[in-house]
Amino acid sequence: MAKKVPNSADYIAALNMNGLKGRMLHMPAPKNQNREILFVYGHHSSLERWWGLMLNLNRYGAVTMPDLPGFGGMDSFYAIGKEATIDNLADYLATFVKMRYKRRRFIIVGMSLGFVIATRMLQRYPELTKKVDLLVSFAGFTHKDDFSFSRRRMLAYRTAAGFFSLPVASSFFRHVCLNKYVIRTVYRHTSNAKAKFSGVVGEELHEMLDIEVRLWQDNDVRTYMKTTTEFLTLDNCKVQVDLPVHHIAVEADQYFNNQIVEQHMRIIFKEYHVMANLKLDKHAPSVIADAKAAAQFIPPKLRRILASLGK
Repeated sequence: MAKKVPNSADYIAALNMNGLKGRMLHMPAPKNQNREILFVYGHHSSLERWWGLMLNLNRYGAVTMPDLPGFGGMDSFYAIGKEATIDNLADYLATFVKMRYKRRRFIIVGMSLGFVIATRMLQRYPELTKKVDLLVSFAGFTHKDDFSFSRRRMLAYRTAAGFFSLPVASSFFRHVCLNKYVIRTVYRHTSNAKAKFSGVVGEELHEMLDIEVRLWQDNDVRTYMKTTTEFLTLDNCKVQVDLPVHHIAVEADQYFNNQIVEQHMRIIFKEYHVMANLKLDKHAPSVIADAKAAAQFIPPKLRRILASLGK
């Protein structure tokens, strides 16, 4: 009998917390494994977006990935009268951690903005560092100066994000700019999208565009724009974290200067270790990356460490 192919829907459950409704993906640990891995996704995300990577991480323990307010179709902070700030996202993640893990230890893998949120959580709740067995930065960052954008481009992004984080402007953006036809015809020609779609043609391109439409429409516009403003003005270097960090860099990352990322992480964390400098040309796996395609983003060193922890 052929082995059943796992489906992300089989592992997704409702997540209702702090008056907000969302979802959570949880994959139980394989036999004879007792590790707990918390994956915190980044911008422009959903649970399904990271399914291929979760299949890889699940080989080493139980994997849990919660939605964040305003992302993946979850209610936004604005629904309960709060702003989508890094502090509020960090507080939300801390509440989830305390509820989910209680007396258990766990590993944190933070992807890009997810690492920013996880770092702020550990800064605001230093008692949680005692429960963390391993802290992994997956193309993470800690400071606005980590971005490799020109001053002109940074200013343009901050101005646009600030404007579209306003209620009326965000509503216009959602209902006009995020029309699926606009995304298909205009979005694919922006500089960021060109990098994502480089070398992609035919059916694969159509599939990627379909998923991009869902991601843009599922993620709350005000949250997306407010968090963009937050990380483009970010300084997470004010409070130290009593943990070593293990960083996975992408050599040709279109967003970050890896040398400056390292300098800032050395300020914050007790130790800094480069787990890998991936020879890839994109900041993150493709939105359609299956387990095989996503595997290249988990370097051998991380696999060895995950395999040894908990033994």
